[in-house]
Amino acid sequence: MFTRRQFLKGHGPTYGRRALESVGIRVYENDAVRLVQNGQPFWLAGLGDQIAFAPNRQYGRLSWQGVDDLPGTLAQIDDDTPAILMAHEPDIFVDVPDRFALTLSGHTHGGQVRLLGRSPVVPSRYGERFAYGYVVERRDRDAGPRSLIVSGGLGCSIMPVRVGMQPEIVVVELGSVSG
Repeated sequence: MFTRRQFLKGHGPTYGRRALESVGIRVYENDAVRLVQNGQPFWLAGLGDQIAFAPNRQYGRLSWQGVDDLPGTLAQIDDDTPAILMAHEPDIFVDVPDRFALTLSGHTHGGQVRLLGRSPVVPSRYGERFAYGYVVERRDRDAGPRSLIVSGGLGCSIMPVRVGMQPEIVVVELGSVSG
């Protein structure tokens, strides 16, 4: 969470980042780290927010200032070990290279309002495509499937209301695939 001053200035550490780091929780903002689980190595990468700071008027339109650096984050991964990307906003999924086995996101909160399984308004350029749940897509026939999990999360965005979209915490269990 950004303070209003940081949000409007367009830079500075966020309140949320400072709070997490003060209790020893590492924040992955355009960072990648190689980890090992049950003897299997993998990369965990975190991308900075794509809409982090107050919008500016550019060419007569609002343009959000992000702090995301996908190429810089990817450059930190120096081997072919499987990789997982954490990106708050799921819209980045269209640009995520096949290098990542899984992308984890939130931001849309499932649309916050779901009626008959659909959300009338979703804060995404892609509408309901990345609004909620498990998404599997292929770039083309020759590419393998790419996976995205979008959590409904706990909170709200913009409007303090949730209807038909229960708050949730998603637990992802890592396992190995043997061929």
